[in-house]
Amino acid sequence: MSFVAGYFGLEIMSEILILAILALSLDMVAGFGGMVSLAHGALMGLGAYGYAIFSVELGLAPGLSMLLAVLSTGVLAWIMGAVCAGTHGVYLMMVTLAFGQMAYTFVFESPLLGGDDGMSGMARPDLSFIGVDLSDSRSFVLYLLVLTLASYAFAALVLRSGLGRSLVGIKDNETRMKALGQDTWKIKAHAFGLSGAVAGLAGVLTAQHIMFISPSLLNWVVSGEALIVMILGGLGTLVGSIFGAAAFVFIKHEVSNFTPYWHLVMGLVLIAVVMSGANGIFGSAEAWLARRRRRKSSAGLQVKETKDA
Repeated sequence: MSFVAGYFGLEIMSEILILAILALSLDMVAGFGGMVSLAHGALMGLGAYGYAIFSVELGLAPGLSMLLAVLSTGVLAWIMGAVCAGTHGVYLMMVTLAFGQMAYTFVFESPLLGGDDGMSGMARPDLSFIGVDLSDSRSFVLYLLVLTLASYAFAALVLRSGLGRSLVGIKDNETRMKALGQDTWKIKAHAFGLSGAVAGLAGVLTAQHIMFISPSLLNWVVSGEALIVMILGGLGTLVGSIFGAAAFVFIKHEVSNFTPYWHLVMGLVLIAVVMSGANGIFGSAEAWLARRRRRKSSAGLQVKETKDA
């Protein structure tokens, strides 16, 4: 629908897709590894600033700048994950929050990165060799859609690998995984690094989308929004991140047309989702489909018994 809704609809779609990628990155470690991070907003911001540095300051091609920004963000996230590997629960949240706030303060105070004035002039990749003009909003949304699907496929591949299965095992019983000879800190660090790379991609796409970045991208509030999106869509489902991002952005823009207190409505929706007992929007949809299948199966069984009688 957004493809025929004009410029505003395309902008909404862009916002949804970028937020979905960020939520996907967080779900990789929080939903499947129990590592609830408040630094993924900062990782997203570092990806955006990395892209700005490589493309604007160093003059590298946008494609190469994207790759380097994603890889460098992944490395930083790996270091963060290695440091945080020994912490759990609220302590892990506080350590990641501290990392995020340090990154925010560094960027905010750095004159080389524009300080609180931010940076501008980021270019979008040149895909004219395949007949795609990313300066066109519709083409850019399709570009974001492809990268969102690629991010989903990458996350699913990681989680289905030995690393992903080990990460889930650590979430269920870390002591047993250690007894089995697993280096749990390495597994956590690797998972955090890969997750951070996906968050860095979300930052790169943000920079390409608005062509301007500021330290607000690294604020812990961004991580909080990603956490809300993940819970709203369905924790530990991956695909729920896309549903959650769509619901979050829809409420944000539609409710704000009537009141500036859209956060209150979002809070009520989140409370309702959590109190319902279902695992977010995706979990509710799964439960509804399961009930429907059971009713059909029960009805079919009754018809069969009637015929047999």
